[in-house]
Amino acid sequence: MKTVKVLLPLSLLLLSGCVVGPDYKAPDAALPAKFSQRGRAEAVNVTLNPWWEAFRDKKLDSLVAQGMGENLDVQQSLERIVEARANVIVAGAGGLPQINAGGSGTVEGQDGSFRRNSGSGDHSETKTLSGGADASWLIDLFGQYRRAKESATASLDAAYDDVNVARLAYLSDLTTSYIEARYNQEAYALQQQSLSSRRETLKLTEDIKAAGAASSLDVVQAEGLVNSTLAELPGYQTGFNQAANHIATLLGLPATSVTASLTKGSAQPSPRYNTKIGVPADLVRNRPDIRRAERQLAAATASIGVAEAQLYPSLTLSGSIDASRIVASAASGGLTSWSFGPSLNLPIFNGGRLKANVDIAKSSAQQQYLAWKQAVLNGIEEVEDALVALRNDYETVAALRKVVDSYEEALGLARESYKGGATSLLDVLDAERSLATSRVALAAGIRNLANNYVSLNVALGGGSAIEPPNGKGNEGKTAAGY
Repeated sequence: MKTVKVLLPLSLLLLSGCVVGPDYKAPDAALPAKFSQRGRAEAVNVTLNPWWEAFRDKKLDSLVAQGMGENLDVQQSLERIVEARANVIVAGAGGLPQINAGGSGTVEGQDGSFRRNSGSGDHSETKTLSGGADASWLIDLFGQYRRAKESATASLDAAYDDVNVARLAYLSDLTTSYIEARYNQEAYALQQQSLSSRRETLKLTEDIKAAGAASSLDVVQAEGLVNSTLAELPGYQTGFNQAANHIATLLGLPATSVTASLTKGSAQPSPRYNTKIGVPADLVRNRPDIRRAERQLAAATASIGVAEAQLYPSLTLSGSIDASRIVASAASGGLTSWSFGPSLNLPIFNGGRLKANVDIAKSSAQQQYLAWKQAVLNGIEEVEDALVALRNDYETVAALRKVVDSYEEALGLARESYKGGATSLLDVLDAERSLATSRVALAAGIRNLANNYVSLNVALGGGSAIEPPNGKGNEGKTAAGY
């Protein structure tokens, strides 16, 4: 008997150290040593790189800082951290002792009167006080709750990474919206220049017609070009206002809140220096969406152990104690009862439900692995695409600048020839049309260059770990130290 008393606690202790299910190992993917568009391979950490400062635009910098802690998507992701923290507590609570207590009290009485020769009355009262407590402890024989807490902790890590995903999306959306607003302002200003030039041509044509050297057709053609320019201007105003309204929404403000501050025109944003690219392996560390997918894989892997633990017996130690005291008019007394003992639950037949839960958990983990692998491959593709586009954009912008210079010279020559009667009005109108088109094309090229610069930095995960200046950040490190 003594041997049983000694071996039973030891066996419970040994069983409680058993954890079923696979132990998590971080996934690995075969990645190229370097990106195809860069010859030099050097590992870098870009998560703290404020890449938008390369535009050297103080207004853009202030907008980024203003909305870093106010963006509603970022705030929602911060709230999901609070939820994930609570889930860690809930997941671990099942493996801890549970104690509940309660009590009650009642008073019963009886009053009455009756007549005898002298007359008298009766009164009786009974007080009952009772209380009790019960405790239970599910011995985590096969690590069900330890795996559940492991899964919840990995989900908490994923919630922290989700904040950086939302922050990176905010940076991308804000900067591209700002680039769009400045492009529409620039295009509007360029079309105003073209309008002024075309009105000048119209005035020149009317003067030549008055001198008898031009026809009414020439005047009508010049007027048509003026009116076509007027028709294009409202579209750029619409584009500017829509971009400004979206910036306000990203800052957590009502639409039109920042329109006035952006009305004063500024040069189109264009990056003044290059970005450090690093190597493809850096994406696994720097991109928050890849880190989040890896943490979700860890959570799904731990869930396999939770499902497998339910295939095995569970042991619960439980006990209770109840006490009551009765105080009556004539006498009083108390009663105490208690109980304690283990209970064993054996899953014998459940129609295959528990085994199916294990298969579901394994499939979910495999899906999460494929999602992680897809995120890695998508990241490499996005970087490669942005590198190619950015390189070509620099060449396009350089060529368009030369095109604009050529058409400006061509317009001057056509106008002088038209004044001297050596050419027709059609040559002037064609030169004006070509110049206006090339100017807007240059503005669009600069916009594309800036957008692809943003795309490259976002694809690298740049700036995702920068917290807002007001301190509304991730509220500490993640559960895994990320």
